[in-house]
Amino acid sequence: MLVVDDNSNPFEMSCAIEIFGLARPELGRELYDFRLCAAEPETRMRDGFFTLTGVAGPEAAESADTLIVPNRPDTHVPRSQRVLDVIRRAHARGARLVGFCSGAFTLAEAGLLDGRRAACHWMWADAFRARFPRVRLEADVLFVDDGDILTASGSASALDLGLHLVRRDHGAEIANHVSRRLVFAAHRDGGQRQFVERPVPAVPDESLGPLLAWAQERLGEPLTVSGLAARAAVSPATLHRRFRNQLGTTPLAWLTGERVALACRLIERGEERLDVVAARSGLGTAANLRARLRRETGLSPSAYRKRFGAGPAQPTAAGGSGP
Repeated sequence: MLVVDDNSNPFEMSCAIEIFGLARPELGRELYDFRLCAAEPETRMRDGFFTLTGVAGPEAAESADTLIVPNRPDTHVPRSQRVLDVIRRAHARGARLVGFCSGAFTLAEAGLLDGRRAACHWMWADAFRARFPRVRLEADVLFVDDGDILTASGSASALDLGLHLVRRDHGAEIANHVSRRLVFAAHRDGGQRQFVERPVPAVPDESLGPLLAWAQERLGEPLTVSGLAARAAVSPATLHRRFRNQLGTTPLAWLTGERVALACRLIERGEERLDVVAARSGLGTAANLRARLRRETGLSPSAYRKRFGAGPAQPTAAGGSGP
């Protein structure tokens, strides 16, 4: 369920609809029961671009298992008590709360972020810290998953956090499918930097695209940072700098993330032999696979298989029981 408030940003609303609201008949099942609600019958969207009508009232949020809270550019303007009360009640009954961009202000104003980690857009970091000093703001990350409350830094990171939720709810294979439909990166770790320098390359071959595609086809091979640098015909230091500038992460962190994602997909497709999964994904040993999978997903391989393995699955509701 997405709550829309006066002056809400249309972009983040559209991200939520695109990820959680679209039918995906090619998957043979519905992923989410997604709906919108608003505090008023007519909601003026950001800068008056359009007015939203015909959506459910705030009472519809009372049964949602996941609630995406309003985000607005006028962060200094207090949210309506009606909206804040809906959010507080959702939290009290154990619903998952999600804030995109300035949604962190909404959650903090509701009093739900004190002592907790959160992300918001870098442009508002100083204002957020001054207003909510008890929140542990992580100002230079894409998103923060703090269990039952998740926040994304802004704009495109709403897609990152949305795909993270799909991966958490339905596994890596489904998240990968949704990302392909979006023509968007399947997985960017929440800890990556918000603001990534992308200078105009001095020569056209500085893009990492070809190297990443080459490596993704060979994750089961003994790839190393020095080997990737040699493939790109640069020094390891230059490769490291390009990864930082273009992806906001390191070559080793990217490689490990891709290998864990592949391991997840192999488990979801039915491979039960952990040594085979570890070898094919390039994670080496079953012990390393267990450690990496638990760190990434919070689940052991057997728990991950039980949750995301092949078999019938029910939609995660967005009104009654989901986003």
